[in-house]
This record gives sequence, structure tokens and C-alpha cells, in this order.
Amino acid sequence: MKSFSQRNPVPIALAGIAVIVLGLVAALNSEDLPVIGAGTTYSAEFSEAAGLKDDDEVRVAGVKVGKVSGIDLDGDKVKVSFKVKDVWLGDKTTAAIKIKTVLGQKYLALDPVGTQALNPDAGIPRERTMAPYDVIEAFNGLSQTVDQIDTTQLAKSFDTLSETFADTPDELHGALNGLSQLSDTISKRDNQLATLLASTKQVSQTLVDRDQEVTKLLADGNKLLDEVSRRKTAIDALLNGSRTLATELQGLVDDNDKQLQPVLANLDQLTSMLQRNQDSLAEGIPKFASFIRVFTNTVGSGRWFDNYICGLLLPSAGPINEEGCFQK
Repeated sequence: MKSFSQRNPVPIALAGIAVIVLGLVAALNSEDLPVIGAGTTYSAEFSEAAGLKDDDEVRVAGVKVGKVSGIDLDGDKVKVSFKVKDVWLGDKTTAAIKIKTVLGQKYLALDPVGTQALNPDAGIPRERTMAPYDVIEAFNGLSQTVDQIDTTQLAKSFDTLSETFADTPDELHGALNGLSQLSDTISKRDNQLATLLASTKQVSQTLVDRDQEVTKLLADGNKLLDEVSRRKTAIDALLNGSRTLATELQGLVDDNDKQLQPVLANLDQLTSMLQRNQDSLAEGIPKFASFIRVFTNTVGSGRWFDNYICGLLLPSAGPINEEGCFQK
């Protein structure tokens, strides 16, 4: 049997390259693999997408079981593809697009009913799906509709209607006059109303675009409130301890007031004395520095005093110091 070094390197290199290519293909399509993948792919037909997007959650009984993998237009219907894992879907399964947050984020809700397993190739027909009514889209549609209204012509129509029913009873006449005044107000405030609706559309669209950030902000705020709630006992204990400490300190001061009063009085006298002699202390400190310098030279040569003392013996005491300390 040939050793590995004696074999032909070309087939070995080709086999290695094939293994690497297969590994790359498997890594790029890992979600579609049967064991480690993201699950089984199903589809559902809806009358409209209703704001559902790729990677939105798929839930069964409120539990996340997968995510939306694709949204495509199929004739007059919308085909939503999704992947689920570790969940059983029956042949009568229903699907509905529901609102996840108040900002317009959606998710796909499944109700797995039926006696047999759902065929992934069959999908869920339009009869068993339901799309929600989108409030944000309604606001957008309202702003577009109002922009197309000729408010001047509408005001003239209400005025004509009011003149036509001028001879009607007072109740109806008053209602028509009020309606005419309302139309005039709308006509005069046309620009402001259009600006208001345009701003409302812009705000709603911004909230939709930033729904994940706002949702995260609200979630973080909830976490902060939960943490404060959990630390409520510790915070109460800290506040009660601080209150008790203040009470004890007040009692300590009251109990030792007689002993502390003389000490404080003496301290006040000391500070007053230092204040009065501030100039003398300021003058003495520089002069004391020269003494320290000379004294350091005296004792700095070793464990003895190195100095010269003149006049220890008087000149009259003998020949040792006949001329005295002041020699000419």
C-alpha cells in the first residue's frame, strides 16, 4: 500500500477543492438544510401585504416559531412565504396578519387546525387568510383625499344649499347656516389643514420607519421600571437607614452638647489668637528659616555638634583668650 506522500497529488487536490466548495455551498444555504436549517417553508395567499415585511415574526399561539422569508405578488394576490421550525401545521391551518406594536409593526399569526399535516407545496389559500386594516395607511389616504378636494367649490356648494333652503323652518335653517360657516372655515383654513395632514403623514411614516428603535426604547424603559420596582425594598431600606442615622446624629449632638461647647469655645479662642498674631507669625517664619539652616550645618557632619564658641573663657582668666573674641 502506497503512503500518502507517494500518492498522486492531483486527485487529492481535486477532492479537497470539492470538499471546500461543498462546505461553502452548505454554509451559504444552511437555513435550507433539513437538520440544522431554519425549518420548513410554507406559503399563504393574502389579499394585500398590509405592511408585512421580510424577517417579521411568525407566531403560533403567541410563541415565535419562525419568520417571514419572502413577499411576492402573484396575480391579484400576495404570496407570503415563511419558515417555521418545531411546530405542526394542519391541513386546515389559517393565517392572519396582525399588528405587533402601535407603531405599525406586523407579524404572521398561524392557527394550526386540521387532522392531517399541511403540505408545504399546497400552501394556505386566500379563503383561510385575513389581512388587517392599517390605520397608518388610512391616515395617508385621508391626507391624499383632502389634498384633492376643491375647498372653494365645496364652500360655494354649501352656500348655494343654504340659500336654497332659506325658507325652511328655523331649526333646519340654523343647521344649514352652521354647515355653511363650517365650509367657510374649512376653505379659509385650507393651507393650515393641508399642512396639518401632511405633518401627520410625515410623523406616522417616521414612526413606521423607526418602529424598531422606538420599540427598543420602550422595552428599555420597561426594563428600567422593572429594575426600580425590584430594588424598591433596597431603596426603602436606604431611605429609612438615612433617616435613622440623622436621628441618631441629632441625639449624639444633643447628648454631648455640654462637652462639645467648651471645646468649640477654646477652638474659637485659638483661631482668634492666630488671627491676631498673623503678622508676627508671617515675620517669624522667614527668620526661623535662617536658624534652621545654621543648625543644620552644625549637626550635619555626624553624630556631634560642630561649632565654635567664642567667649566661653573670659580674657582675664589666663593666656588662652587674652585678646578676647574681637581680635584686631
